[in-house]
Amino acid sequence: MDQNQNLNQPPVRRRRGIYLLPNLFTTAALFAGFYAIVAAMNDRFEHAAVAVFIAMLLDGIDGRVARLTNTQSAFGAEYDSLSDMVSFGLAPALVMYEWSLSSMIDLGWQWGKLGWLAAFIYTACAALRLARFNTQIGIADKRFFQGLPSPSAAAVLMGMVWVMVDADVKGSALAIPAAILTVIVGVLMVSNIFYYSFKEVNFKGKVPFFTILIVVLALSLASIDPPKILFAIFFGYALSGPLFSGVRRFRKLGRKKPD
Repeated sequence: MDQNQNLNQPPVRRRRGIYLLPNLFTTAALFAGFYAIVAAMNDRFEHAAVAVFIAMLLDGIDGRVARLTNTQSAFGAEYDSLSDMVSFGLAPALVMYEWSLSSMIDLGWQWGKLGWLAAFIYTACAALRLARFNTQIGIADKRFFQGLPSPSAAAVLMGMVWVMVDADVKGSALAIPAAILTVIVGVLMVSNIFYYSFKEVNFKGKVPFFTILIVVLALSLASIDPPKILFAIFFGYALSGPLFSGVRRFRKLGRKKPD
């Protein structure tokens, strides 16, 4: 009789919802990317660049918070990807366009088209990079990223904007170099070049005492001139992939014996 009663009872519905804490950080990163676009529209390019860097910081926090609190979810992964598209795909392209690429119209209407085309190429490459990353979750080597990560690509562009605005250099004076850099960084995102992910670094384990001293020195140097230091770090990281790839190929060619 008890079994019949259990069969007659309606099934228990599970409460549907989302985890609040990690998605709060994702929303904050999305807001920072949106603010960067609004700031660029109002010619506040330094604020726009800083907002993208803040979005990078928040984007790194939300995943760690989700893992530490065991609140990972499919919704959170999709939401994070959409937030990355706005903060590291659309926002940097529009900031760069407003700051420099839009001035290429002064060289002629053909150059003006090249300006917005460079911004679009970067945006499309960021979307392709994120789509490829999502399809490789669980099968790719966690030690490396295939292609330049979109946050690092955004940091290169925004680092350039921040450095030049801080030096009082007009974007119109660097329109062609800015377009070239925008396209190159975009292509690096969808390339097959591997970049070290730093995911093997164990932050919970013990480290030698001098490691803390190195961290203190690094923070001290960064505080002296944040725009130049950040731009140098991420520009160097963007170059590290092609450089190490070239070194590996050179070694492979050296190991091959002549027939």
